[in-house]
Amino acid sequence: MSTPRRPGTSPPGPLRRHRRAPTRPARGAAILIAMVLLTVVATLAAGMVWQQWRSVQVETAERARSQTGWILTGALDWARLILREDARGADSSTHDDLAEPWATPLAEARLSSFLAADRDNTADADIDAFLGGAITDAQGRYNLRNLVGDDNKLQPEQVAMLGRLCALAGLPTSLADQIAQQWLAAWLASDSSAPLLPKQVDDLVWLGLDSASVARLAPLLVVLPKRTLVNLNTAPREVLAGVIPDIGLGGADRLVQARPFKTLEAAKAQLGGATALNARDLAVKSDFFEVQGRIRLGDHALEERTLVERRQGPQVVPVQRLRRALRTDTPR
Repeated sequence: MSTPRRPGTSPPGPLRRHRRAPTRPARGAAILIAMVLLTVVATLAAGMVWQQWRSVQVETAERARSQTGWILTGALDWARLILREDARGADSSTHDDLAEPWATPLAEARLSSFLAADRDNTADADIDAFLGGAITDAQGRYNLRNLVGDDNKLQPEQVAMLGRLCALAGLPTSLADQIAQQWLAAWLASDSSAPLLPKQVDDLVWLGLDSASVARLAPLLVVLPKRTLVNLNTAPREVLAGVIPDIGLGGADRLVQARPFKTLEAAKAQLGGATALNARDLAVKSDFFEVQGRIRLGDHALEERTLVERRQGPQVVPVQRLRRALRTDTPR
């Protein structure tokens, strides 16, 4: 017979139950899970921060590109205004020379103070912008468009001029025939096997020229949308010696030192009549100019070259624009 149990007392022997303390493996698993969760959260947070940083960098670069583009557009409008005002001048209406205002290059100038009226609210307030540029006479070089006449045939006298220019550049005169034949093939292209017609001198590689030869010819040649005359007042002596037969570098030097010429007859008088100056190849006035603008904004630099045509009115119309990014790690 069992003894009755008092209320509030624990059952004796096997009926008594004990609570077990948590084991060490369970505690270690909880810590490991917490560390894994912490790692995942930290990784996600780092990824979100990187994505945000990348978005900021992309937005900053896009804003800098947009700013430099607008500044270069403003510089082009300024150059067009200079050329328009030059055309209205009494002397400039008859001739163009290197003593006119348009021929003065713009030294690199600081423009950061004009980028924003309120520097306190500008993220790029500590970045300086610099603008430089120049206007050059595109008709101071030989125009490759002159190689082909209205009859869609090569002009022998023009090919001879190109040959003399090649010789003055230290290249074989036979290169002129190669350029002329390839140019004619591109001009008359009727199938995809013909070379593309170059739009600038650097594109002469399309006609089979190597980069070294193109670099030597670049200061002497230009590609314009229509046939043009060489301006006696702006062409370097090498171009004059190539365009004018039998004048040589000595005669070209005399012309360079005596210019500017207001008329072609004045240049003929300078040579004493010994050398014929063909009015079909030479002039003292230009219609095509090249506007070069360069903007440097922080780590970003952009250069733009624009070919403009000055028409009656006067109107200065952009014909071709080429924009490229530049490296800023080395001084220019």
